[in-house]
Amino acid sequence: MIAEEDVKKTFAELVAIDSPSLGEREMADHIKKLFGELGIELIEDNSSQITGSTAGNLYGYVRGNGKAPILLSAHMDTVMPAFGKKAIFHSDGSITSDGTTVLGADDLSGITAIYEAVRYLKLHHIAHRDVELLFTTGEELYCKGAKAFDYTKIKAKSALVLDLSGRIGNAAYAAPTILSFEVSVQGKAAHAGFCPEDGIHAIKAVCEAIASLPQGHIDEGTTANIGMISGGDGINIVPEKCIVKGEIRSLSHEKAMEVAEKYRAMFLKSAACYGAQAEWIQQIDIKAYEIDPASKIIDEYKRALSQLDIVPNLSKTFGGSDNNVFAQNGIEGIVIATSMNNVHSCKEWANVSEIVQITKILICMTTYK
Repeated sequence: MIAEEDVKKTFAELVAIDSPSLGEREMADHIKKLFGELGIELIEDNSSQITGSTAGNLYGYVRGNGKAPILLSAHMDTVMPAFGKKAIFHSDGSITSDGTTVLGADDLSGITAIYEAVRYLKLHHIAHRDVELLFTTGEELYCKGAKAFDYTKIKAKSALVLDLSGRIGNAAYAAPTILSFEVSVQGKAAHAGFCPEDGIHAIKAVCEAIASLPQGHIDEGTTANIGMISGGDGINIVPEKCIVKGEIRSLSHEKAMEVAEKYRAMFLKSAACYGAQAEWIQQIDIKAYEIDPASKIIDEYKRALSQLDIVPNLSKTFGGSDNNVFAQNGIEGIVIATSMNNVHSCKEWANVSEIVQITKILICMTTYK
């Protein structure tokens, strides 16, 4: 039995710690202390020199029977508003913030479940497989910490990443490439009243390009969105500059690159038609992955759920996670639902019994024979 009061205590302690992206120092220290009390050393890497965080990633190895190690991972940072968080427990088992901040269940419910599962194994002297632990920084900033980690330290070939919304039993086995872009169109300023014909209207060139480009769902596995436009210096001046920012997501990396090229070509063409210049900058924030639904980690996950009478629901997600980075480093993982709902909002909520369920799933996975 997993004691709900233990889960509530651990979760409340974590929530009370301010841990915005790249400000994870206090959170890292607290997590090291928790696991240290179990006799497990979490080693902090030097990734902060790359990420700019106040802390590094935390890595630990829980030695078991030496069989098929599994990696359990969650991230330490939360989105804003994140200062002064507190967990409010309700009679129906739900947990919310006071409404002025996020709760931080994304991803503190995951950290809680990992800690409580390992604590249970230790306290009850339960035989288990080797378990590797990785708690990352800056995940909400396109996985900064995970990208800076040294994967030669990881022995596991499979992973559970605790970082998904939805009912317990949900798991994502595929996630997209996320490509962000910025277009800067340089026109020519002129007085809008006396001599507008002497100017080159950068905003108009941008708008014509946008009007001809698809937005939203390009196909069932690809989306594109222009989210920011800025330009102009005054209503009586022909705008000489306009900047556009957006993103492209696709479950196919090749498709994401194809759509990006279409966007780039259209902005350059539209700018040229007006005699303007266009500069295109793109960045691959994370790269798509998809694992075989018949893979070992999915089979083990389904078996664990069957022991707990939980129905599995495997799907593809349009959200990225550290698992995108793990996949690029030869680790076959899935992202599992971890009692985080309405994430990235002040209406975020979790549930005590769901965190207990996740803890039980991890125990089943780590004692899998």
